[in-house]
Amino acid sequence: MRTTPVLLPILSRGKHRTPRRGACFMEYASYLAGEKWSDHPSCTDPSLASLARMVNDCTSDAARGQLVTMIPSVIGLTGDGTITAIRLAVRAASAALPIASEGRQRALAAGLLRCDELLAGWGESGSSGSRTLIRSALEDTPGASSWAGEFLQSMGSVSVSSIPFMSEAIIRTAVVGIADACVQDSNQRLRELLALAIADCTAESSPVPSIRELQPTP
Repeated sequence: MRTTPVLLPILSRGKHRTPRRGACFMEYASYLAGEKWSDHPSCTDPSLASLARMVNDCTSDAARGQLVTMIPSVIGLTGDGTITAIRLAVRAASAALPIASEGRQRALAAGLLRCDELLAGWGESGSSGSRTLIRSALEDTPGASSWAGEFLQSMGSVSVSSIPFMSEAIIRTAVVGIADACVQDSNQRLRELLALAIADCTAESSPVPSIRELQPTP
Protein backbone atom coordinates (compact mmCIF):
# COMPACT_ATOMS: atom_id res chain seq x y z
CA MET A 1 0.00 0.00 0.00
CA ARG A 2 1.47 3.36 -1.10
CA THR A 3 1.77 6.01 1.58
CA THR A 4 2.09 9.76 1.22
CA PRO A 5 5.79 10.69 0.89
CA VAL A 6 7.29 12.32 3.96
CA LEU A 7 9.38 14.65 1.82
CA LEU A 8 7.83 16.43 -1.16
CA PRO A 9 10.44 17.73 -3.63
CA ILE A 10 10.46 21.30 -4.88
CA LEU A 11 9.69 21.53 -8.60
CA SER A 12 12.67 23.04 -10.41
CA ARG A 13 14.52 23.03 -13.73
CA GLY A 14 16.75 20.20 -14.95
CA LYS A 15 17.76 16.81 -13.56
CA HIS A 16 18.33 16.19 -9.85
CA ARG A 17 20.26 13.43 -8.11
CA THR A 18 17.86 13.10 -5.18
CA PRO A 19 14.48 14.52 -4.10
CA ARG A 20 16.27 16.67 -1.53
CA ARG A 21 17.87 18.60 -4.39
CA GLY A 22 14.52 19.24 -6.07
CA ALA A 23 12.66 17.56 -8.91
CA CYS A 24 11.67 18.16 -12.49
CA PHE A 25 8.11 17.31 -13.51
CA MET A 26 8.86 13.70 -14.45
CA GLU A 27 11.20 13.04 -11.53
CA TYR A 28 8.34 14.14 -9.30
CA ALA A 29 6.04 11.73 -11.17
CA SER A 30 8.44 8.83 -10.64
CA TYR A 31 8.54 9.71 -6.95
CA LEU A 32 4.76 9.77 -6.58
CA ALA A 33 4.43 6.55 -8.62
CA GLY A 34 6.77 4.73 -6.28
CA GLU A 35 9.28 4.08 -9.08
CA LYS A 36 13.03 4.40 -9.00
CA TRP A 37 14.01 8.10 -9.06
CA SER A 38 14.21 9.06 -12.74
CA ASP A 39 13.14 11.70 -15.24
CA HIS A 40 12.29 8.85 -17.66
CA PRO A 41 9.92 6.72 -15.56
CA SER A 42 8.04 3.79 -17.05
CA CYS A 43 4.71 5.10 -15.73
CA THR A 44 4.38 7.70 -18.53
CA ASP A 45 4.53 7.58 -22.32
CA PRO A 46 8.01 8.70 -23.48
CA SER A 47 6.68 11.46 -25.74
CA LEU A 48 4.38 12.86 -23.07
CA ALA A 49 7.26 12.69 -20.60
CA SER A 50 9.48 14.57 -23.06
CA LEU A 51 6.86 17.29 -23.44
CA ALA A 52 6.47 17.53 -19.66
CA ARG A 53 10.23 17.86 -19.12
CA MET A 54 10.47 20.58 -21.76
CA VAL A 55 7.52 22.53 -20.37
CA ASN A 56 9.01 22.22 -16.88
CA ASP A 57 12.39 23.56 -17.98
CA CYS A 58 11.03 26.34 -20.21
CA THR A 59 8.54 27.66 -17.66
CA SER A 60 9.80 30.51 -15.48
CA ASP A 61 10.80 29.84 -11.88
CA ALA A 62 7.92 31.99 -10.66
CA ALA A 63 5.29 30.06 -12.63
CA ARG A 64 6.67 26.50 -12.45
CA GLY A 65 4.87 25.70 -9.21
CA GLN A 66 1.55 25.92 -11.08
CA LEU A 67 2.47 22.69 -12.89
CA VAL A 68 2.49 20.59 -9.72
CA THR A 69 -1.21 19.76 -9.74
CA MET A 70 -0.85 18.09 -13.14
CA ILE A 71 1.88 15.66 -12.10
CA PRO A 72 -0.39 12.88 -10.78
CA SER A 73 -2.34 13.01 -14.05
CA VAL A 74 0.57 11.64 -16.12
CA ILE A 75 1.04 8.56 -13.95
CA GLY A 76 -0.30 5.53 -15.80
CA LEU A 77 -0.57 7.25 -19.20
CA THR A 78 1.69 4.87 -21.09
CA GLY A 79 0.36 5.76 -24.54
CA ASP A 80 0.31 3.73 -27.74
CA GLY A 81 3.84 4.16 -28.99
CA THR A 82 4.34 5.77 -32.38
CA ILE A 83 0.81 7.05 -32.85
CA THR A 84 0.94 8.83 -29.48
CA ALA A 85 4.27 10.42 -30.39
CA ILE A 86 2.84 11.81 -33.62
CA ARG A 87 -0.33 13.15 -32.03
CA LEU A 88 1.62 14.87 -29.26
CA ALA A 89 3.99 16.38 -31.81
CA VAL A 90 0.94 17.70 -33.67
CA ARG A 91 -0.54 19.11 -30.46
CA ALA A 92 2.70 20.93 -29.60
CA ALA A 93 3.50 22.20 -33.10
CA SER A 94 0.00 23.50 -33.74
CA ALA A 95 0.14 25.47 -30.49
CA ALA A 96 3.54 26.98 -31.29
CA LEU A 97 3.27 27.63 -35.02
CA PRO A 98 1.25 30.90 -34.93
CA ILE A 99 3.60 32.64 -32.47
CA ALA A 100 7.03 31.11 -33.11
CA SER A 101 9.87 32.92 -34.87
CA GLU A 102 10.06 32.60 -38.66
CA GLY A 103 12.78 29.95 -38.62
CA ARG A 104 10.93 27.80 -36.13
CA GLN A 105 7.66 28.33 -38.00
CA ARG A 106 9.16 26.77 -41.11
CA ALA A 107 10.50 23.79 -39.17
CA LEU A 108 7.18 23.31 -37.37
CA ALA A 109 5.16 23.61 -40.57
CA ALA A 110 7.35 20.96 -42.21
CA GLY A 111 6.88 18.75 -39.16
CA LEU A 112 3.10 19.15 -39.28
CA LEU A 113 2.96 18.33 -42.98
CA ARG A 114 5.01 15.20 -42.38
CA CYS A 115 2.77 14.18 -39.48
CA ASP A 116 -0.28 14.70 -41.69
CA GLU A 117 1.22 12.44 -44.35
CA LEU A 118 1.83 9.72 -41.79
CA LEU A 119 -1.63 9.96 -40.25
CA ALA A 120 -3.26 9.89 -43.68
CA GLY A 121 -1.14 6.89 -44.66
CA TRP A 122 -2.33 5.03 -41.60
CA GLY A 123 -5.92 5.67 -42.61
CA GLU A 124 -6.79 8.42 -40.15
CA SER A 125 -9.72 10.54 -41.29
CA GLY A 126 -9.13 14.12 -42.38
CA SER A 127 -11.70 15.16 -39.80
CA SER A 128 -9.82 13.58 -36.88
CA GLY A 129 -8.71 15.81 -34.06
CA SER A 130 -5.02 15.73 -34.98
CA ARG A 131 -5.51 16.36 -38.69
CA THR A 132 -7.96 19.17 -37.96
CA LEU A 133 -5.33 20.81 -35.73
CA ILE A 134 -2.77 20.49 -38.51
CA ARG A 135 -5.03 22.01 -41.14
CA SER A 136 -6.01 24.94 -38.91
CA ALA A 137 -2.41 25.74 -37.92
CA LEU A 138 -1.16 25.61 -41.50
CA GLU A 139 -4.00 27.80 -42.76
CA ASP A 140 -3.03 30.43 -40.17
CA THR A 141 0.60 30.51 -41.40
CA PRO A 142 0.43 30.33 -45.22
CA GLY A 143 3.98 31.58 -45.74
CA ALA A 144 5.59 28.92 -43.58
CA SER A 145 3.25 26.27 -44.97
CA SER A 146 4.16 27.11 -48.57
CA TRP A 147 7.88 26.97 -47.77
CA ALA A 148 7.48 23.66 -45.94
CA GLY A 149 5.54 22.09 -48.82
CA GLU A 150 8.28 22.98 -51.29
CA PHE A 151 10.98 21.80 -48.89
CA LEU A 152 9.40 18.40 -48.33
CA GLN A 153 9.10 17.78 -52.05
CA SER A 154 12.87 17.31 -52.14
CA MET A 155 12.91 15.00 -49.12
CA GLY A 156 12.39 11.26 -49.00
CA SER A 157 9.80 9.41 -46.98
CA VAL A 158 10.12 8.92 -43.22
CA SER A 159 10.92 5.44 -41.91
CA VAL A 160 8.87 4.16 -38.97
CA SER A 161 12.05 3.79 -36.90
CA SER A 162 12.82 7.51 -37.26
CA ILE A 163 9.38 8.73 -36.17
CA PRO A 164 10.20 8.91 -32.42
CA PHE A 165 13.23 11.11 -33.18
CA MET A 166 11.19 13.30 -35.52
CA SER A 167 8.43 13.68 -32.92
CA GLU A 168 10.96 14.53 -30.22
CA ALA A 169 12.50 17.23 -32.43
CA ILE A 170 9.08 18.72 -33.19
CA ILE A 171 8.11 18.78 -29.51
CA ARG A 172 11.37 20.42 -28.46
CA THR A 173 11.17 23.04 -31.22
CA ALA A 174 7.56 23.79 -30.35
CA VAL A 175 8.07 24.23 -26.62
CA VAL A 176 11.14 26.44 -27.06
CA GLY A 177 9.25 28.36 -29.74
CA ILE A 178 6.45 29.14 -27.29
CA ALA A 179 8.86 30.03 -24.49
CA ASP A 180 10.84 32.41 -26.72
CA ALA A 181 7.87 33.95 -28.51
CA CYS A 182 7.14 37.66 -28.21
CA VAL A 183 4.01 37.12 -26.12
CA GLN A 184 3.18 38.07 -22.56
CA ASP A 185 1.56 34.76 -21.61
CA SER A 186 4.17 32.17 -22.61
CA ASN A 187 3.97 30.43 -19.21
CA GLN A 188 0.21 30.10 -19.50
CA ARG A 189 0.48 28.80 -23.06
CA LEU A 190 3.01 26.17 -21.97
CA ARG A 191 0.83 25.10 -19.07
CA GLU A 192 -2.24 24.86 -21.33
CA LEU A 193 -0.27 22.85 -23.89
CA LEU A 194 0.73 20.30 -21.26
CA ALA A 195 -2.83 20.12 -19.92
CA LEU A 196 -4.20 19.47 -23.42
CA ALA A 197 -1.53 16.84 -24.10
CA ILE A 198 -2.44 15.04 -20.89
CA ALA A 199 -6.12 15.20 -21.87
CA ASP A 200 -5.26 13.75 -25.29
CA CYS A 201 -3.39 10.82 -23.74
CA THR A 202 -6.17 10.27 -21.21
CA ALA A 203 -8.73 10.05 -24.01
CA GLU A 204 -6.40 7.77 -25.96
CA SER A 205 -6.30 5.34 -23.04
CA SER A 206 -9.81 4.28 -24.11
CA PRO A 207 -9.84 1.45 -26.69
CA VAL A 208 -8.35 2.79 -29.92
CA PRO A 209 -6.71 1.12 -32.94
CA SER A 210 -3.18 0.01 -32.09
CA ILE A 211 -0.33 1.26 -34.26
CA ARG A 212 0.08 -2.38 -35.26
CA GLU A 213 -3.43 -2.26 -36.71
CA LEU A 214 -2.78 0.94 -38.63
CA GLN A 215 -0.89 0.06 -41.78
CA PRO A 216 0.18 2.54 -44.46
CA THR A 217 -2.00 2.36 -47.54
CA PRO A 218 -0.20 1.26 -50.72
